[in-house]
Amino acid sequence: MYATRVTRRVEAPAAAVYRALLDPAALAAWRVPAGMTARVHAFDAREGGTFRISLDYGGPAAGAGKSGGHTDTYQGRFVRLVPGVQVVEAFAFETDDDALRGTMTMTTTLTETDDGATHVEILHEGIPDGVPREDNELGTRMALDQLARLVEEGNPPPAPARRPEAG
Repeated sequence: MYATRVTRRVEAPAAAVYRALLDPAALAAWRVPAGMTARVHAFDAREGGTFRISLDYGGPAAGAGKSGGHTDTYQGRFVRLVPGVQVVEAFAFETDDDALRGTMTMTTTLTETDDGATHVEILHEGIPDGVPREDNELGTRMALDQLARLVEEGNPPPAPARRPEAG
């Protein structure tokens, strides 16, 4: 198991970024690497609340998913929520592959800058050795780029969060 840390400056206030971290529709739009789509099956954005999300690779040419087929499905819970400042999640892939098993912790910390932008840091801890470090870092950078586009366009998700799709 290992850890990664990825940061990005987002030209939007921390409150807007925080809302995008806890809105299932926004999350499905930004927390997915390029070329993939996301489905939010369950999402209860409160401390102790649970979530279940699938990422689809988009077809056979994309390779096998961690959960079978061309899909990575993970489920977890919100460990800590500090409005406008931090979201801590613990989650694990749904998989039969021992090299991909284990509970990971993702801590997203927001620091608003003097000029109204937000420094976003994502720290992944406990990543299974079966997930290549380069893939984790690249996927996180892609997701942060999409998060920035979402909130910088002035269209942050509304508060409170919408309900996820059924399934």
